[in-house]
Amino acid sequence: MFADPRIAYLGPTGTNSETVAHRFGERWERPQWLPTSTIAQVLHSVAQGEADYGVVPVENSLEGSVTTTLDLLWRLPDLYIQQGLILPIAHVLISHCSEMNQIQRVYSHPQALGQCQYWLEEHLPHVPWLPTRSTSEALQYVQREPAAAAIASPRAAELAHLPVLAVDLAADNLTRFWVIGTNPHRQGSHTTLAFSVPENAPGALVRALAHFAQAGINLSRIESRPTRRSLGEYFFSVDLEGAQCQPRIAQALAALAQETSCLRNYGSYTIAPVEMPAALAE
Repeated sequence: MFADPRIAYLGPTGTNSETVAHRFGERWERPQWLPTSTIAQVLHSVAQGEADYGVVPVENSLEGSVTTTLDLLWRLPDLYIQQGLILPIAHVLISHCSEMNQIQRVYSHPQALGQCQYWLEEHLPHVPWLPTRSTSEALQYVQREPAAAAIASPRAAELAHLPVLAVDLAADNLTRFWVIGTNPHRQGSHTTLAFSVPENAPGALVRALAHFAQAGINLSRIESRPTRRSLGEYFFSVDLEGAQCQPRIAQALAALAQETSCLRNYGSYTIAPVEMPAALAE
């Protein structure tokens, strides 16, 4: 492992992923930053050894899970969660238009558009939403289209020297990020795993989850995702409170392995809040 690691994240400059990546990278003197065009590229860069760590969003308080992250972790081998980080998300509307009625298109990442849907439906009900690969990428359209607007962070607007037309587009907005690496951890406050059951039969999922209930282990998140192999075939992604080094959790995981056809243990980790900085150096 490099003394100063390579850290991949969804770019370009000004994204919330970059903010979290810089916060995680503060522990090293000179980390190498690797902005990518998609969340998938972040995870592939770690899996292929091109990055030591990847910072990816996994869950938003308004829009729910980031399914790309969950699905790729299931598919890519030997990736583990190193840390969880929670970032307050501030979305602003960025445009050269001086009035709302001048806006003809709104660009942003699909997650940001979903998080701001109620504001958009109230203030721009007839304006189409156009997806981009990141919130910062949406600013490119504002720079070349006079009637365009973008949803991005205040920092992205400042870095691009673009005017902000409206603020606070989505209240109580938090996103949880995972730092992904190749080193499995056994200690922390949470453990994440994913599994599939041998057959789609009554009680199969209940039998698998019963081991956690019997051990008094709280599940803070559980959801199903398609395996992409057959219609109706799913895997289950689960967060539980506690570390796998604890005997009761270790025993529950061993029992779970007997009930599943495939079990992926992404490791144990801690979760910490990230304060939104006023600005970050480029």
